[in-house]
Amino acid sequence: MSNNEDFETALGGLAVGEPDDAIADELAADEQAADELADAPADVVADEVVADEVVADDVPADVEVVAEEDALGVEDSAAAEIAEDDPWTRPGSWYVVHTQSGYEKKVTANLHARIQSMNMEDQIFEVVIPMEEVVEFKNGKKQNVQRKVFPGYILVRCNMTDESWYCIRNTPGVTGFVGQSDRGQKPTPLGRRDVRNFLSVKGGVTGEQAARAKPKLDFEEGESVRVKEGPFADFLGTIAEINADHMKLKVLVNIFGRETLVEMDFSQVAKL
Repeated sequence: MSNNEDFETALGGLAVGEPDDAIADELAADEQAADELADAPADVVADEVVADEVVADDVPADVEVVAEEDALGVEDSAAAEIAEDDPWTRPGSWYVVHTQSGYEKKVTANLHARIQSMNMEDQIFEVVIPMEEVVEFKNGKKQNVQRKVFPGYILVRCNMTDESWYCIRNTPGVTGFVGQSDRGQKPTPLGRRDVRNFLSVKGGVTGEQAARAKPKLDFEEGESVRVKEGPFADFLGTIAEINADHMKLKVLVNIFGRETLVEMDFSQVAKL
């Protein structure tokens, strides 16, 4: 801001170079307001002063007071950041591409290579193998593993043109697009709900994603198991109940010729 602008602000918005009569009018208005305040009853003036002090006292000392436009600017930037992380709002549309089973990573690498060699970066933006983290129990041990959500499929974000279709469709290992029934027909893109379910959105987990995160059980009711640890170590038993949410099992164990129901952790038993 220039020195002239600083000066204009200090004068309460009076512009430098305004006509003398305009300045005189504003000064006269200020004098009239001062006269009215001077003529007002003392209790009215006191009430106004107290009201100003109350407003000032209501603001805690550790609260930063900002202008309304600044606050709105912060909220807008935060909303923009969330929208930017949302895969649905990214340029282009998402399409499901069918691949040879077990070759998803190889197809992804081949497609990236073709995008570069054919200079298709401005039309094909992203290639994703949807993955999820699941809890598996093998031999009584808990393991966190990454698993493909849709084996044999990948997701591609692009602007669907004849060139991008040709580049994707003729990539080695690609067998076709999902949603393309007739030859020459353009594939159908995924809707908003499917995109947000299949691809993680920053800032939270959807109900469907939470359901997929439940442990993958390696046990079945009625299955025979061996107790690995605890007071019943090396005992044999039969699974009577499975509580996946709490990772607990109820096992019927033969103790001195009598069937006894014992609750155990998944890690305490092993399959026979």
